[in-house]
Amino acid sequence: MPLLGGIRPPIALLCVLVLALAGLTARVLGPGKDMVAPKAVLSSQQYFAEDGAIALRASIDERVTDLQRTAAALSSGGPVKPERILSDLGRTYQKWTGTTVVDLQSAEVLATRGETIPLGWLDKDVLTGGQALTPRMVRLETGDVRLMTMAVLDWKDRPQQLLVASSSLSVPAINLGPFRSMAVVARDGEILGTAGFERAEALNSDQERQELSFLHKQMGLLSDRAAAKTEQHPVRAKEPGSRGYPGVSGSLVGGEYNGRVATAGYASLSSSNPDEKQSVAAGLGLTVVALLPVVQQPTGEQGRELYGLAAAGVLVLLGLLAAGVLWATVQRPLLRLFLESRRLARGDLTRPVTVPRWGEAARIGAALERLRRRLNTGAGEDPEESTDSADSAAGSGRRRRIRVGGRGPLALTAALMLLWCVPVGLLLHDTDGSVSVPTTMVNDQRDRTDLIADRLRRALNEAQADLVSTSRLIGTDVENDNDNGTGTGTDEDDRTDDGIGATDGEAATRLLEETLDKHTRYRALYVVDADGSVGARAGSEPHTWNSGKDLPLVRVSGHGGKEPVIQAGAPVPGHKGSTLVGEIRVEFLNSLLARPGLGEVRVVDSEGLTIAASNGFLAFEKLPADLTDLVRAAGVRVGAGPVENALLIREGNAVKVAAAAPFSGGGVTADIGWTVVSRQDAEQFKIAPYEREDRSVLAGMLGLAAIILVLGWIYLVVVRPLRALATGAEKLADGDLKTVLYPRYQDEVGAVVRSLELLRQQAQAHRHNQQARTHDNTRRTAATRSGVDSDGSGVAGSDGGDVDIAVGHDGVHGSYIVGRVVDSNVGGR
Repeated sequence: MPLLGGIRPPIALLCVLVLALAGLTARVLGPGKDMVAPKAVLSSQQYFAEDGAIALRASIDERVTDLQRTAAALSSGGPVKPERILSDLGRTYQKWTGTTVVDLQSAEVLATRGETIPLGWLDKDVLTGGQALTPRMVRLETGDVRLMTMAVLDWKDRPQQLLVASSSLSVPAINLGPFRSMAVVARDGEILGTAGFERAEALNSDQERQELSFLHKQMGLLSDRAAAKTEQHPVRAKEPGSRGYPGVSGSLVGGEYNGRVATAGYASLSSSNPDEKQSVAAGLGLTVVALLPVVQQPTGEQGRELYGLAAAGVLVLLGLLAAGVLWATVQRPLLRLFLESRRLARGDLTRPVTVPRWGEAARIGAALERLRRRLNTGAGEDPEESTDSADSAAGSGRRRRIRVGGRGPLALTAALMLLWCVPVGLLLHDTDGSVSVPTTMVNDQRDRTDLIADRLRRALNEAQADLVSTSRLIGTDVENDNDNGTGTGTDEDDRTDDGIGATDGEAATRLLEETLDKHTRYRALYVVDADGSVGARAGSEPHTWNSGKDLPLVRVSGHGGKEPVIQAGAPVPGHKGSTLVGEIRVEFLNSLLARPGLGEVRVVDSEGLTIAASNGFLAFEKLPADLTDLVRAAGVRVGAGPVENALLIREGNAVKVAAAAPFSGGGVTADIGWTVVSRQDAEQFKIAPYEREDRSVLAGMLGLAAIILVLGWIYLVVVRPLRALATGAEKLADGDLKTVLYPRYQDEVGAVVRSLELLRQQAQAHRHNQQARTHDNTRRTAATRSGVDSDGSGVAGSDGGDVDIAVGHDGVHGSYIVGRVVDSNVGGR
């Protein structure tokens, strides 16, 4: 093999890529391992566990934040009795199972509410050092585990007091749906709390009790496995480049009982954003496990194995045929040109050039033949006649050949490969509206939508509860100022009958600014008096707040503007008609709605107008028509209130799963008429038909990429230089001996170019020799005639005849010497 580059590497690469793609096609579209549960169901359980972990993390962090913020606010004012602290704390937040105030100097319990909190775990390590006042998990005498949250109450000239609040680590109060159970698992695999399991005494048959025992056993086994998996680092536990849940999450498959398989999703508690400060809950080492028994559904279908193997076999045949086309139409003619051009450059001009039948190779071969004939012109041949006959023969050969360029074989090769890529990628696995969607996916869409609605409702309730707590602190500050003689008293310039005076407003402004810095959910905080005027404020420009008795404390305004204005209010104690108003950022609500596997999620009001969405939206835009009826049906009260609903929508070839969940439950937002709506394309689920369609499209795209790579390589490295070479060779054969030919690549085409350059140099030397010979003949003829004319006879004598014979005999080698001899004879005569 004289050359390493050129046409051989791309043809070899084409063969390798075809074989690799055929193997991949047989692997992903051919025989495969049947899953006992669809991947879509396993992914849904993982998403459900992630949602539960997010809800639990938010609940724990909110408890810690509320307790610490309340203690800090109380410490900034005057001393408050322990009984009043616990009473106000219990009225504002119903989230702790027990609270206690302890005097740190005397270790005396000053006040207690709720369940008894053991204090034996309190020691120097808990109260001092780098981990001081960090929430701890403590086991009670009953065996239950409680999360202990601590905060210090510090007043001037008084002993410090420790505020301790205990809360359970149970599963968040979310809708788990039918047959699903959830558990909170500690770092060692111990189950701290469960929800969703039926009570054994409520079952009617032994078979149901046996199944319940099986599920409890599976929950324990899967919890141990999940706790071990969540010990990994979140970055190492994920696939490279994957995004989504910041913690460790995944899915597990358990045992089988009575035709149903236990599937589980798990997720560790993690910060909401890796860039944010690590949350308190994330450091507890807790994991949420969601368990759901599903019916076994083998994913294999009849004919799948045959299709994958047949597609791979057809690809191999077409690939070999395409490689054969390139070999026969590009590689072999090019190698022949390389050999013929090298033979001519070495001086072998006797044998005619073998001219290919078509394309640029035929043009170059014809040009080589014309050059060969020109260089092979004999001494007695007329150069003009020889050139004309060569051009005539070459022209006749060109007319007999098909003028097809080098792009023709490339187009034929591309057509052969496209015969496989187009059907496999676009036609054979095109799913339609009849695709089957597992019922579990529809139910999970409904349950997860209801979970988002519950999460959003709780967030709004927390926001309003924070306003209540802050408003009481405003009232407490005013009372303390009045008690200390620094209040407004009866000064009408500083205090009105129904509002907050100027002196009180300064303290309230500082408090609002501190609250705004600690709570990013608000964009503005301000106090509105009875007449609607704004007193103390912090943040952005306030909007109008109507103080009607029938209006809800959480409402939406700003109709007609660019953005909905979500306001929450809380009356200020001790100031009749004054209300603390907080405007909640729409971005905060949008962040609560964005969850993987749910598609597009929106929040609409009672009129169906959009308030927030996981994706971009227009303020107060209406829902699509196919979701309006779903929202209306979900708003119908059934029993105690409205219930969530889900629907499978088929429109043409499109299949969508939609769900609607109205706000329900306790708190001030229970009756505001909001509904969370979600819609997901079924093709986003990991369902077998859609997965095969995606794999088929991927195989077709890979085949198309192979075509572009190989044929693009051949065109740039071989065909385009060959076309330029054909043009240069024809110009050379037509007599252009001045243009120097330079090789671009060190391959077959470059070798032919070098050979043509050598032939050009030989032809140029041959032309120079012919011109010199013609010039010398002309000089001798002129010299002979000059000598005859000087003799005056007009007829050449014997000596002149000798001269004529000498000139004719030695016309090539001795013309110059003979001329000198003739001149001396003529001079002597």
